Amino acid sequence: MDAIGDNDRDLEAPTGPAGLRKIIHVDMDAFYASVEQRDNPELRGKPVAVGGSAARGVVAAASYEARAFGVRSALPSVTAKRRCPELIFVTPRFDVYRAVSAQIHQIFAEHTDLIEPLSLDEAYLDVTQNKQHIPFATEIATLIRARIKEVTGLNASAGISYCKFLAKIASDLNKPNGQALITPTMGPDFVATLPVKKFHGVGPATAAKMERLGIEKGADLREKPLAFLQQHFGKSGNWYYQIARGIDERSVQPNRPRKSVGAEDTFAVDIFALDAARAELAPLAEKVWRHCEANHLSGRTVTLKVKFTDFQQVTRSRTLPRLVLGADEMLEVAQTMLADLFPPAKGIRLLGVTLSTLEGIDSVPIADQLGLF
Repeated sequence: MDAIGDNDRDLEAPTGPAGLRKIIHVDMDAFYASVEQRDNPELRGKPVAVGGSAARGVVAAASYEARAFGVRSALPSVTAKRRCPELIFVTPRFDVYRAVSAQIHQIFAEHTDLIEPLSLDEAYLDVTQNKQHIPFATEIATLIRARIKEVTGLNASAGISYCKFLAKIASDLNKPNGQALITPTMGPDFVATLPVKKFHGVGPATAAKMERLGIEKGADLREKPLAFLQQHFGKSGNWYYQIARGIDERSVQPNRPRKSVGAEDTFAVDIFALDAARAELAPLAEKVWRHCEANHLSGRTVTLKVKFTDFQQVTRSRTLPRLVLGADEMLEVAQTMLADLFPPAKGIRLLGVTLSTLEGIDSVPIADQLGLF
């Protein structure tokens, strides 16, 4: 089905002085892999992994044919090849992905200037007041997806709702090549039935902690008082309290400068050995750098995040006098900070790496860019 509701007429109903917003989250389907299959007919219908190789590295993106075997982004290439022996590895072409992304954003701009890019392949659009005066956001989403297909030959999925939180969730509901609508009348009940592990912003470790507190679905979260959530989740408690009620007042922010790029992973078995922990940092640093490379970014501050088995969390940061030169240097800095925490008194359940103090590479003097790519 194309929508959870029949239409978005109740997105037109006023809700206070500002009125009700109409938010679309557009997410390209298997973007990097789909571009490669589009440009190389021999790859169509076959399991494709962008990035890495059969011997080393990590997967940056996987086609839907590869995903059927459990291949996904950030998966070590060796593991991906073991899961799918017929997997075809393709070298990323970020210049092509950026060019296609620019085409897609031009299509967005035909309808609104309120566009908040999240990455090359996804963005929020506020179409409450749109350039073509189309009353229904579902119609705009349909037009955008059709136009993307016409111009780029690629499929996009979309989520439509009255807030960013629900629009992003909705875009996953009918993937690939579909769209879904969550109306204001549906929002609270929809959230109530949703497992908390499906909430964007709730990672595996937080979901596990919630489950230990008896919180498995949105309805369980909604039953908890604000003070309880703040006690157990700190500043995030207020956010959980709001989204459990289908409330997200964040606006779509065009040209929002990104403050940091990070990646983290929660482990099925706690880590105690330094060598094992160092190895787990490598794919995280590569994932962060791929995003930076794709968006012509680098940064000066590397932050290491460590969460222990009892959920105690520590962070360590180091700022370089110049921009980080690549994934290897980022990894070296993070591993140096990690070594200072060993031997740990308790097991490590999560590691994360973040690069901040970001700058656009195009704005950096040529002398400082040497070695960046």
